[in-house]
Amino acid sequence: MIILGIESSCDETAIAILENGTRVLSSKVSSQIAIHETFGGVVPEIAAREHLKNIYPLFEEALRESSLKAEDIDLIAVTQGPGLVGALLVGLSFARGLSAKLAKPLIPVDHVHGHIHGALLGLDKRVIGKNLFPSLGLVVSGGHTNLYEMESPTHFLLKASTMDDACGESFDKVGKMLGLKYPGGPQIEACARQGNRKKFKMPKMLEGRDRLMFSYSGLKTHMLKLIKDFGGDIELHRADLCASFQEEALGQLIRKVKQCILTSEDKNFKSLIIAGGVAANKRFREMVSQELNLEVYFPKLTYCSDNAAMIAALGWYQYKEAGNSDSFDQQSWDVYSRYRYELVENE
Repeated sequence: MIILGIESSCDETAIAILENGTRVLSSKVSSQIAIHETFGGVVPEIAAREHLKNIYPLFEEALRESSLKAEDIDLIAVTQGPGLVGALLVGLSFARGLSAKLAKPLIPVDHVHGHIHGALLGLDKRVIGKNLFPSLGLVVSGGHTNLYEMESPTHFLLKASTMDDACGESFDKVGKMLGLKYPGGPQIEACARQGNRKKFKMPKMLEGRDRLMFSYSGLKTHMLKLIKDFGGDIELHRADLCASFQEEALGQLIRKVKQCILTSEDKNFKSLIIAGGVAANKRFREMVSQELNLEVYFPKLTYCSDNAAMIAALGWYQYKEAGNSDSFDQQSWDVYSRYRYELVENE
């Protein structure tokens, strides 16, 4: 089966073509980082206009790279949310029009859930079927910090999310405070390599609390105070500040995963799947391998940031689970900018 994936939730227009949900025939991404860098963050209207300009040429490129025609597509999967409403509407409108023209089924996909499938791309189906689940799925990106309990590739039970800033978002904001270019995550990681991780004491957010949640606002505020204490002259301290901040920001993720494992002893998790932009951080990968006693799956670096291959992969699993039905109610579809979930409360 040939699956077309379409992703336009934020500032990357992405088109991918997969065979049977795992083999990537083409994955094209048009990034807008250079455009939004001037503003220090994503401007929603500009992002939507760029998606509108790029989506069809990118679709044609993907077809050429995969040596396929539009008529060869069997299934279309598209990001429905969460994301920027204007940006999402571009992708969904394109997907709906293509679905109607080709008379092919259309599957709505949750962007955050899709990230998990970025880490599963290329895995042997026997591994996915027998050695992966039950699993913990951790999505850490610029907009999301979510921890899921997973019984299958399409089962996502939210165990924890952030109370305020997402982990990647805090990297971007702290990077801006430190005078680094947007996006801040890769800049802080690079700068931290030259710094002392123990130079500055950082608050351990939510440490000792039973409730399973993430929080980054307090850490961000602490960094702002430290920077102000230097009176704006941070050049000599920038590397140490980056290293100290990064260690705690990533350390919180490790602590909360450990907490979830300890409070879910009956689950006997077989693996941990980590995805999202922060999953590309090399220090994070080191910490995970050193401190977590689980089989861990990370995406290839290509699939850490937003892409359409992950959307196509999850869409394929959803289609299979639905019994290959062509009767999806597209009339009730609507893009959504926020999470649609009921958080599991931990006593």
